[in-house]
Parts: sequence; C-alpha cells; structure tokens
Amino acid sequence: MGARKRLAPRGAVPYPEGVEVQLTPDQKAFVRQAIDSGRLHREEEAVKEALALWEERERNRAEILAAVDGAELSLALGEGRVITQQSMRDLAAEVKQRGRNRLAVERTPAR
Repeated sequence: MGARKRLAPRGAVPYPEGVEVQLTPDQKAFVRQAIDSGRLHREEEAVKEALALWEERERNRAEILAAVDGAELSLALGEGRVITQQSMRDLAAEVKQRGRNRLAVERTPAR
C-alpha cells in the first residue's frame, strides 16, 4: 500500500529532441497504409498519436492506482462495507429511495 509514482507534467520531455524510433516491418507497413489512405501525412504523426494514446492510458492508470490507494486506506481505517447479497439489496433499495425522494421534490410545485 505504498505511494505510487506520479507522471511528469504534460509537455515534459525527459529526453532530447529528435529521438529516433525503430519500427518493426509490420509497424512500418501499418504506418505506410495510414499515410497512403490519407489518414496521416507523415510517419511522425503516427508516433505522436501513439505517444498521445500511451500518455492517456498511463494517466488513466495513474488515476486508477490513486483510487485503489484511497480504497486501501479507507479499508485500513475500517471504513469499508461488507459486501453480501443482502447488503447489495439494501444498497439498491437505498439508492432507489433517494431517487424517489429526489423525484418527489422535483415534482412538487414551487410556492
């Protein structure tokens, strides 16, 4: 349950400009197909798009790990909820009742 590494800020590049990337023959063919179809104009666009998707995935991963850290802390503090079929039925009933109460308030004419 230790602290997890956080990602560098957006735009931070910990390596020099002009990095060379070696693609596999299949990757080169895939990029070439995207260029030939007009989806991309240059190979660099494929690399930028791939890095943007990777960055998004890693940021999502970091958010999930932070949520897991929070959940683990909550459990360690005894704030967890025992999950059983009955507790799920009770939770569903509670949520439904809150929804009904909210609808009743919204349907009540303002005075």
